[in-house]
Amino acid sequence: MLQIWALPGIGEIAPGTDLVAVIRAAVDADPREGSGLRDGDIVVVTSKIVSKAEGRILHADDREDAITRETVRLVASRTSPAGHVTRIVENRLGIVSAAAGVDASNTPEGTVLLLPEDPDASARALAAGLRDATGARVGVLITDTLGRAWREGQTDHAIGAAGVRVFEDLRGTTDAEGRPLVVTLPCVADEIAAATDLVKGKAARLPVAVVRGRADLVGDLDLPGARSIVRPAERDMFALGSDEAYAAGFAAGRTAADDTAADG
Repeated sequence: MLQIWALPGIGEIAPGTDLVAVIRAAVDADPREGSGLRDGDIVVVTSKIVSKAEGRILHADDREDAITRETVRLVASRTSPAGHVTRIVENRLGIVSAAAGVDASNTPEGTVLLLPEDPDASARALAAGLRDATGARVGVLITDTLGRAWREGQTDHAIGAAGVRVFEDLRGTTDAEGRPLVVTLPCVADEIAAATDLVKGKAARLPVAVVRGRADLVGDLDLPGARSIVRPAERDMFALGSDEAYAAGFAAGRTAADDTAADG
């Protein structure tokens, strides 16, 4: 049976906060029967509190400047009728998202919050610390809210992972009708991240959840992290927005035509 619950009692996080101690205290104080961590549990942590603990707070009056600094590649940009610019970009972690993951919500005035420097390393430190502190062989996922191409709305995704198999490889098995599965590779880390957001919420100040019932996904701390979820550039079929792709193709066509005319 799959169980998911949020840990109450986690207060405001400041730079330097020991998240292992905070999470363990919340686990110990949880009044629910059987809520202590067990082997095979997965602890899911919102990236915002990891960033705060790691001091990823940037004093910036202009969020757009911070987004520019975190961007390595522009995928698409659109301006609304009201003049608001939305940029879909690839950030330094290889994640394609709006605003490069720069967050201005629930931060002090005049500051923005950047994503953790290395979410997989952050997850490994948390997992190792929780395993030592509790004696339970747990996995850790660090999550952030992202949009999805072709679909409205946002869901939580895994951006850091340690001690968790981020994919459930079903290739080579068969479906219910006995037909072979050739490409089926569910990203269970993202599925778990989205599921925990149902209990964490966005404004309930419940940034940590526990998932029980998928011990089969929990393993060694050196399992591939969430960075392995990011599709390599050579297999990215949607590297640009539609307008940007059209403009690039049009410019390439003009250049080719000019070269042909010059040769003639």
